[in-house]
Amino acid sequence: MPNMRAKLVLQKIEQFEAIENLHFSAVAAKSYPTDGSDENNTYAKFSPSASLVMTVMNPELLGKFKAGESYYVDFTPAE
Repeated sequence: MPNMRAKLVLQKIEQFEAIENLHFSAVAAKSYPTDGSDENNTYAKFSPSASLVMTVMNPELLGKFKAGESYYVDFTPAE
């Protein structure tokens, strides 16, 4: 299996005492430049739909993610 990179935007953060649930979806826009120069255009073309919910309990990461920001997620085979 080849490696894959997705670009996701953090839609919502559910905060609890020592846990955050991060809700991501695929990047998208209402419109893109016709010349394809927007990087999100390329990601949306090949991964038009995605959703990911991740629970974070690492104290070093709590509060570090920001809703509305985009993040790369890399997939590589685990041996």
